[in-house]
Amino acid sequence: MAFNYDKYLRLEKMPTLWCWGCGDGVILKSFIRAVDKLGIKQDDMCVVSGIGCSGRFSSYVDFNTVHTTHGRTVAYATGIKLANPDKYVVCVAGDGDALAIGGNHTIHGCRRNIDITMIIINNFIYGLTNSQTSPTTPKGMWTVSQKAGNIDPTFDTCELAIASGASFVARESVTSPKKLEKVLVQAMQHKGFALVEALSNCHINLGRKNKMNSAMANLDWIDSITVSKKKYDTLSPEEQLNLLPTGILKQDTEADEYCDMYAEIRKVHQGERAKITQDDFEKKI
Repeated sequence: MAFNYDKYLRLEKMPTLWCWGCGDGVILKSFIRAVDKLGIKQDDMCVVSGIGCSGRFSSYVDFNTVHTTHGRTVAYATGIKLANPDKYVVCVAGDGDALAIGGNHTIHGCRRNIDITMIIINNFIYGLTNSQTSPTTPKGMWTVSQKAGNIDPTFDTCELAIASGASFVARESVTSPKKLEKVLVQAMQHKGFALVEALSNCHINLGRKNKMNSAMANLDWIDSITVSKKKYDTLSPEEQLNLLPTGILKQDTEADEYCDMYAEIRKVHQGERAKITQDDFEKKI
């Protein structure tokens, strides 16, 4: 029996505006299948996205959605989650949106360990704005902002998230959509800040300008720089250079979650306000 994607999509927005062969569509499908597998009601889910190709994500899914300003997805998602701690909040951002202008919010979302799932779609470039260097663009690659080749050191998204305190960190690629779906299920089940880096192709604004002339060539390159964590851990430090491990890289079920801590603080303050009100009443009589 064919999977019914229509239930979760805003069909009036179809077809998508993503380029042909773009990996964002694969990530969208994996996400929808993960939501369906978990049985999450559409009214119990809020998807927050920002600016860039990934920003279209919230336009296409039929949940509660918020399309925010550049780099502010985690900030908006934090407010939404604190006001609605019983709802699922999923934040979708690109590598530029999440790690450049929004890098500050991302690391503090990790630090607070608030119960949000963040999907960072990493295509290694500013795709929508025509090929500027992003924090994950590999050294030496051509971009419109560094035409002699990128000289900036790159962020390892997952290492950054782990160092910042996220309690669940994983990485998968669009070349393994079923693995990505499985990781997204686990991320949304996890209580705490869950960051999933989804490696995706941008063969239009990264690939064909760096001798990868088709979507498949770009995907082959992604395959060449990724390896399962199990295999990665068997490699020497020299062999690990320039490789990105995939799978679950961190899973801490004991870390304190921010909404729970916030609820405890509210109880304390409500109790203090109630006591002050009672004292004032007794003074008046």
